[in-house]
Amino acid sequence: MTRLILMRHAKSSWDNLGQLDHERPLNDRGRRSASALGHWLKSQNLSPDEVISSSSRRTQQTFEGLNLEVSPMYTRALYHAGPAQMLEVLRSASGNCVLLIGHNPGIAGFAGKLATAPPHHDRFADYPTGATTVMTFELGGWGNTQFGTGSITDFVIPRELADI
Repeated sequence: MTRLILMRHAKSSWDNLGQLDHERPLNDRGRRSASALGHWLKSQNLSPDEVISSSSRRTQQTFEGLNLEVSPMYTRALYHAGPAQMLEVLRSASGNCVLLIGHNPGIAGFAGKLATAPPHHDRFADYPTGATTVMTFELGGWGNTQFGTGSITDFVIPRELADI
């Protein structure tokens, strides 16, 4: 069995409206959310052995805030990618537990298309910043991944984890 963790980046800053979107950093709440998500992952024994993330500054800072002991691969291919492009990136993965960090609306669409059924959570459809879905797959490798084959085992948003 393989496991996938899909995470939308944490809350980003809009303080500098002249800044390029790719370079926007996390705001204070986003940094606290990333830390809370990292603690949650560890408390659930969800330790990815592979991380694939968008190359944007906010996704990189989200990963850094998780404080995980794995080296990420940052790729421009996930920057504002749609579900089909995310699936192609995932198919290149080799880990048993993969964390993929991306952006909306793509990450929400990807989670919805991958799942056999949505979780019973009122925020899954809009996938707020920091939203994290955990899925398991019965695959012979990520290269065989198809839409509609992931069983959601958990879904969480940062506001449920701590006072952030």
